[in-house]
Amino acid sequence: MKLESPYSSAVREMPAEDRPRERLAKLGAEALRDAELLALLFRSGTRKRGAVALADEVLKEFGNLRGLARASLEELRQVKGLGKVKAIEIKAALELGKRLADHRESGRTRIGCAEDVAALLMIHFKDCETEEFKTLLLNAKNELIRTHGVSQGGLDSTMALPREVFRQAVRQGVTKVIVCHNHPSGDPEPSRDDILLTKRLNESATILGLELVDHIVFGDGRYVSLKERNLM
Repeated sequence: MKLESPYSSAVREMPAEDRPRERLAKLGAEALRDAELLALLFRSGTRKRGAVALADEVLKEFGNLRGLARASLEELRQVKGLGKVKAIEIKAALELGKRLADHRESGRTRIGCAEDVAALLMIHFKDCETEEFKTLLLNAKNELIRTHGVSQGGLDSTMALPREVFRQAVRQGVTKVIVCHNHPSGDPEPSRDDILLTKRLNESATILGLELVDHIVFGDGRYVSLKERNLM
C-alpha cells in the first residue's frame, strides 16, 4: 500500500529545495516567509489550492500576521479551505508566540523605568482594537506584584474613577502603582483628558497613601510616559 504524501499536489510538484519543510530543515525557520511557516501548520491544502497558496490567501484576507492574531476562531473558519482544525491550529500557534514574547524568567520583574513597562506590555497592547486600561502593582522595591485590568472598551468617567483604578492596589497592600492605557488609533500622544485624568489619579493616590509612579500611553509600537513628559 502506497503511503500518501504529507504534501498537497501543488507542493509535491515544487522542486525539493523549494518545499517549506526542506527549506526550514536546511536554512532554518527564519528563512521562510510567513505563508510558508503557516503552510507547515496546515500540512495540506485543498483540492484546488496547495498549503502555501492557502496560507497566502489567509494572510491576504486578514492583512498580515497581526490581523491574523486578532481574528476570532469563527472569523478564521469563514476562509474557504480552513475549516475548524486548521483554524484551531492557527490560534494555538499564535498564542504560543504571544506567550513566548511575554515569558519572564522565574522571580519578580523589577520595573525601573517606562521602557521596562513597554517591554512587558507592548505586545499585548499592539493587538488591542479597543481601549484598555491597566494597572501595574509594585512593592517598595519596584518589583511587579500583579498586572490588573481595570476596564476595556474605552475610558469614561465611571471606568476611570480612582476607586476602580486603585481598588486592587489597596486590597493587595502595595505602595506603588503604574497606570497604562492604549490608543487604538496608534498614536500614543496623551490627550487633554489623559492629562487631566492623570492629575486626578495622582491626587487620589496621595490621599490613599499610594505613589502613582507613571501613566504610560501605548500606540502602535510606541509609547509615551507622562512622567517623562513632566505631565504629572
